[in-house]
Amino acid sequence: MFADTLSTMQQAAFFDLDKTVIARSSTLAFGKPLYKAGLVGRGALMKMALGQIFYLVFGADEDTMERARDALLTTISGWKRSDIERLVEETLETIADPMVYAEALFLIDEHKRQGRRVFIISASPEEIVRPISRHIGVDEVIATKVKVDADGRYLPELERYAMGEGKAEAIRDVAAAEGLDLEGSYAYSDSITDLPMLEAVGHPVAVNPERDLRKVAEERGWPILEFQRPVTLGPRLPRPSALAGVVVAAAVGAAVTAVVLMKRRSR
Repeated sequence: MFADTLSTMQQAAFFDLDKTVIARSSTLAFGKPLYKAGLVGRGALMKMALGQIFYLVFGADEDTMERARDALLTTISGWKRSDIERLVEETLETIADPMVYAEALFLIDEHKRQGRRVFIISASPEEIVRPISRHIGVDEVIATKVKVDADGRYLPELERYAMGEGKAEAIRDVAAAEGLDLEGSYAYSDSITDLPMLEAVGHPVAVNPERDLRKVAEERGWPILEFQRPVTLGPRLPRPSALAGVVVAAAVGAAVTAVVLMKRRSR
């Protein structure tokens, strides 16, 4: 699947963030730090916790994501963007490290080695997505952007909503501006709401797919991958034990197997 093509245009790989690169919702994961910082109340924290459970068990359809978007805009209206950025940076290691999939890291590295540009694309706010992406070694991000006023405080309006068709439009815009070969590019996601994104590239891949996306992937013959090994990152973290090393090695081995299977299916 990673074989070179004759195209002279650069290719890319677009990775959805939640439940594809990381094991849970990036926005909901920061609920507890937001509560501790006094930005959300106990009731809002409980709703976020319940939303996390619902998201993990049932996935998120378009209506759910729309409601989540509206709730997010209502909640953060008036917050200072700089405060959120600082809070995310301060809590990133604790929040993000335990939930990054080793298999995703392997595939991201493989695409980079093949000369492809790698993008993390998410409906979560840019202030959350960008630090997580940098943390896992990806600098290029497409994410939801909330408007701010002259004082840097959030308004209840969106400048860009990277969800559903919005993701596909953003990908096409980037491809047109940067001269990317979308037919030779890859996209990874778990959700049926990302079907437009997957259809925008020549190599769509379903990762931990919810039921509806799994059905589409099976009907269209798309590769289906199961990521199961969240790991920790970075030299600043404690050195992993021998058992942890075995777990990571197993995860990478599974990702290598996935690459081999994808190569076979692409022939």
